[in-house]
Amino acid sequence: MDREELYRARKGKQGGITDNLKEAHVTVCGLGGLGSNVAMMLARSGVEHMRLIDSDIVDISNLHRQAYKASQIGMPKTAALKANVLEAAPFAELELYMARITQASIADLVQDTDWDTDIVVECLDGPEDKAMLCNYVLEHTGSFLVAASGMAGDASPNAIRTRKITDRFYLCGDECTDIAGSVLLGPRVMACASHEAMAVLEILAGRK
Repeated sequence: MDREELYRARKGKQGGITDNLKEAHVTVCGLGGLGSNVAMMLARSGVEHMRLIDSDIVDISNLHRQAYKASQIGMPKTAALKANVLEAAPFAELELYMARITQASIADLVQDTDWDTDIVVECLDGPEDKAMLCNYVLEHTGSFLVAASGMAGDASPNAIRTRKITDRFYLCGDECTDIAGSVLLGPRVMACASHEAMAVLEILAGRK
């Protein structure tokens, strides 16, 4: 039985999507405009087990599109986001890793024996880092992958969509606007984050 069949079985036997959300393990890679908002939306929706990975600290330039507060400037994003998530969802269980995902660290951060990740959410900035993470998840794990490509610029957020690439790989964004040389506007970044969060919820509900 694959993961999607398992979620459908759980939905029928254990009270539906609520149990799936409580039992699922989701790893969010990158806690910037996408990842911080994805984690907040998933926690508010009932996902209780999340691994949060980022090596950065909160900067004043983050506040217009990321789920942090001015009082948290200078804090590690992992610690700041944990505090904010627990304010909204006090029963959430969060694992924090203040680390950069590299070829050397990716196996320990994304896949280990103590944390059976059901879904990996890619929210990294650089295209090389994105490709490295996506390739690793698809080649070396059995997890679902929800990734993002294209949310910069000032075009309509209606261009952002979710597309199924393979049976366990979903891509969110307009797939064309690059961060380099483009402005990052909060509403458009939030729209892409919403697509990623909704893809996770639909997978857990057995609808994808």
